[in-house]
Amino acid sequence: MPKELAALGHDVRIVCPAYGSVRVHSPRTARPDPLGVDVGAEAHWARTWETTLPATNIPVYLIEHDGFFARPEVYSGPHGAHGDNDLRFAFLSRAALTLCQQLGWTPDVVHGHDWTTGLVPVFLNTTLKDTPLGKTASVFTIHNLEHQGYADRRVIDFARLPHSEFRSDSLESVGAVNLMKAGLYHSTKLTTVSPTYVEEIKTPAGGWGLDDVLRFRAADLVGIVNGIDTDTWNPATDRFLPAHYSAADLRGKAACKAALQARLGLAQDPHIAVFGIVARFASQKGLDLLAEALPHIMDRMHVQFAILGSGDPGLEHAFRWAASRYPGRVGVWIGYDNELSHLIQAGSDCFVMPSRSEPCGLTQLYAMRYGTLPLVRATGGLIDTVDQFIEGTGKGTGFLFKDATAPALYNTIGWACATYYDRRAEFDRLRLNGMARDFSWRQSAAHYVDVYRWAVAQRTGQKIA
Repeated sequence: MPKELAALGHDVRIVCPAYGSVRVHSPRTARPDPLGVDVGAEAHWARTWETTLPATNIPVYLIEHDGFFARPEVYSGPHGAHGDNDLRFAFLSRAALTLCQQLGWTPDVVHGHDWTTGLVPVFLNTTLKDTPLGKTASVFTIHNLEHQGYADRRVIDFARLPHSEFRSDSLESVGAVNLMKAGLYHSTKLTTVSPTYVEEIKTPAGGWGLDDVLRFRAADLVGIVNGIDTDTWNPATDRFLPAHYSAADLRGKAACKAALQARLGLAQDPHIAVFGIVARFASQKGLDLLAEALPHIMDRMHVQFAILGSGDPGLEHAFRWAASRYPGRVGVWIGYDNELSHLIQAGSDCFVMPSRSEPCGLTQLYAMRYGTLPLVRATGGLIDTVDQFIEGTGKGTGFLFKDATAPALYNTIGWACATYYDRRAEFDRLRLNGMARDFSWRQSAAHYVDVYRWAVAQRTGQKIA
């Protein structure tokens, strides 16, 4: 999105932690002045590294603080979530705003993402209210409401925030600090990553205890579907593929299928339907439904599965078992491999996402761009991005099912197989329909600009050019 915002003429700057796992592949320089951040009993000091987003001139500021960010993991380590996450991200939120002051740069809008930035608008509304940043509008994006950043009240003292903010219409939730709730109450405008997810999170079933807050802020809440990087994810130029292809010439897709089969030890059969999965193994992603249905699928359908992911140990074991039980038909790679993820998108015929919830989802967007039909549960952003196949019409871009059950998934995979084998012209039409869709950030960025202008007008009472 920053690339597209910059292309529209906006001054965009990015702040993120210098995590121990960050690798900077472009030149970087350390700013000469240390960054003193007003948190804790005594100020914390950080070093700021400046670089640019690859292939752009967009500044990226990496906040280096060994005590908070040197560890290689982002949120969780070998023993679970880091116990100081509340302090780490309170520090980040204040550091980002302090950096603006040090740069002498007052942005029109600060755009924060998820609970880790929930205190940014709180600072703007309280301790920084009487500074130039007090006029800065805030936009807060919910990527996944399930993760809310619950914290002990100590974070209020650490952040040097007024104790009066520990109340139910600010930071407090069930006796603790809720950083997501703080962002929801204090931000000028709110967004989330699909229009359908907007409606889901305003209900008790999808609101994770914050549906009342979201109904209260409904007038300021907008759903904007995420875009994808169409340079990185492009089957005509993808450097990870053995052959390139496009909607005008799909022949290279067969070579990608053969390469995928070889990579995962699947039988070399150009005619069999291949179903791909790239996902975090978790209940949210519905992979337990696939694990339950898989033996029945393999016993009754002529298919192969290419599975990449990791997470829940039980699911890892289930998919390893499937690979050993059905050699040459189920290929599994536990972990993450970027090259293989591209190859699965290109070499599969269908891409399976049986998610229980999916705020937006990106992999179904990659699949359509690569001529691979998404087979998804009708939830969240999957509803907003995948058009249901209507037999006999040539309309649609994939296969959707409603119920989060193994039988529903089984039946939908059967429907996809029947279409692949018995109505191949329609299947191929769906490929082209998906490849014709525009899921670039161009459209989404323009929608965000509208939200930014809306936020600035509300914060300052003035329209922005």
